[in-house]
Amino acid sequence: MDEQGRFILPADWRESELSESREVYVIKRKGYLKLIPKRSVDLTNCFDKVDLGINAIGDWSEFEKEFYGEHH
Repeated sequence: MDEQGRFILPADWRESELSESREVYVIKRKGYLKLIPKRSVDLTNCFDKVDLGINAIGDWSEFEKEFYGEHH
């Protein structure tokens, strides 16, 4: 660490972990710092992952009736 509080990240870690971005999140905890590479998240990976207990959504108003009818 230099006089201004900067530190050097190992080159092999930068190459493997910072390929998309050169930014990291620094999380401060008592007694240590945690560095997490900032990455883009592909939200399409989450599509069709939630099971609402309804077979299909063809008509939104019918979906709301069935969904809220069972959950309220």
